[in-house]
Amino acid sequence: MQTNFTLAQLADPETARSEQILRKCVHCGFCTATCPTFVLLGDERDSPRGRIYLIKAMIEGDRAPSASEVRHVDRCLSCLSCMTTCPSGVNYMHLVDHGRHHIEETFARTLPDRLMRGLLAWLMPRPAAFRWAMVLGRLAKPFAPLLPATSPDPGGATFLRRLRAMLEAVPDRLPSPSPVDRPQVFLAVGLERKRVALMPGCGQQVLAPEVNEATVRLLTRLDIEVVNVAGSGCCGSSVLHVGRNEQALALAKRNITAWLAEIDGAGLDAIVINASGCGTTVKDYGHMLADDPVWAEKARQVAGLAKDVTEIVAEVGLSNVVPRPLTVAYHSACSMQHGQKLTDLPKKLLREAGFVVKDVPEGHLCCGWAGTYQVLQPELSRRLRDRKVANIESVRPDLIAAGNFGCIGNIASGTGIPIVHTVELLDWAAGGPKPGALA
Repeated sequence: MQTNFTLAQLADPETARSEQILRKCVHCGFCTATCPTFVLLGDERDSPRGRIYLIKAMIEGDRAPSASEVRHVDRCLSCLSCMTTCPSGVNYMHLVDHGRHHIEETFARTLPDRLMRGLLAWLMPRPAAFRWAMVLGRLAKPFAPLLPATSPDPGGATFLRRLRAMLEAVPDRLPSPSPVDRPQVFLAVGLERKRVALMPGCGQQVLAPEVNEATVRLLTRLDIEVVNVAGSGCCGSSVLHVGRNEQALALAKRNITAWLAEIDGAGLDAIVINASGCGTTVKDYGHMLADDPVWAEKARQVAGLAKDVTEIVAEVGLSNVVPRPLTVAYHSACSMQHGQKLTDLPKKLLREAGFVVKDVPEGHLCCGWAGTYQVLQPELSRRLRDRKVANIESVRPDLIAAGNFGCIGNIASGTGIPIVHTVELLDWAAGGPKPGALA
């Protein structure tokens, strides 16, 4: 793709990187075939290629985008399926994040839109506040049907439809806070083979604390010492994907500071992450802070230690497995298969644990959760969820496994088939308790 940035524009490192990304695009259109929003809507502007043109126009023109341009960029899930498909290596992830940041800096959103985005950006990184929001949401959930089910765009009804989607996503039962999520050290059961930090996360602590509990049980049983490091928390992805770069960088720096103190102290062999969306972001810390002379090397060091929990389990190997003769439909979260390029490893571990694993048709397409997308784009999110559920149910599994708590909650809202985190099944097969969703 030809670009016409000025030398003054290219003096900005972020713009210079985006220019190099744009130049790699050859307009082939392969990305359109695997883009969830293009598959649903058939609009070129709702495809990666179309959004690349829109982002190029607003950044190269050094101007505020139009409402139409913002609408099409907002519809992007950041599923990154286009990056798996692209034969030219276009780093769409970094380009769309730049586009969102540009929109956040230059575009005047409506007041209802600003309120909803501000609320999500404030709540998501704060587990305590998020928990209280869920408690209040349960009280208000019976009134959700009174809110509009469709969202003319733009206008106040958009806010009300999003509010309805937010209330509909509130679980009927809120788990109690887990003691595992407090800063502490979990000793290896036997002779220590590795020492790792477990990223506690943010929303997962509130909605699915059983995932961290299963991770600690499994890793310590595999002779890995696990430490929940004080000061670590939200990875920053939930705010990064709504264009709030400074907030995302502040969260990243907080994690880096906490983990580096542990590395310099008792030492760490890895930073283990069991929410694949968080894993994709932490592994990208080196890019996020590349222009900061104080933080760049620190960020690269932390990013180099980040591993999905399945990567660590594969390194040490499962042991004392009791096979479970159940058929598992494996949903590969977008951030797992497209973001981290972990496709076969989780399925291989499940098979080693004795499960019969089935692939899901159209497995490359997003389930529609995508962090805040479920609230900000509720109709598209629901259509993608229903499509995903239909594909899963077509293979007639006993249960579903996934490596991202958001996908688990979203898919569970559309099917009666039990769905659990991959690490819960591995923990169960290796001597842990039966996952609650299967009880």
